[in-house]
Amino acid sequence: MAITRVQLFSLPVSDPDRAREFYVDTLGFTLASDTMMGPDQRWIQVVPPGAETSITLVTWFETMPSGSLRGLVLETDDLEGDIDRLTEAGVAFESGIESAPWGQYAQFSDPDGNGLILQQTAM
Repeated sequence: MAITRVQLFSLPVSDPDRAREFYVDTLGFTLASDTMMGPDQRWIQVVPPGAETSITLVTWFETMPSGSLRGLVLETDDLEGDIDRLTEAGVAFESGIESAPWGQYAQFSDPDGNGLILQQTAM
């Protein structure tokens, strides 16, 4: 097989400006691109710091309604610190820190209701 990595994936949102603000200003992702692709399509691409895979914030896939994504896992080296920082920024976590054999995690949603998991893998 010649597939070597995931380059990007699409995340369905309803309001591109609100989503861009959340992923860039609140989560701290890098804005890689924000360009118009036509009269009704905007290409917003964000990247977590140090990551190879980027995310496009999309509105144009009818089969992907905003808020329908679940299980996007974001790895952190400081789970408690990031939870504190994000809580101060207005992010609501669904429960406290949960433990698993592989590490700890906490769940939250973006402004559209897409389900995200902030995870710190045990070393």
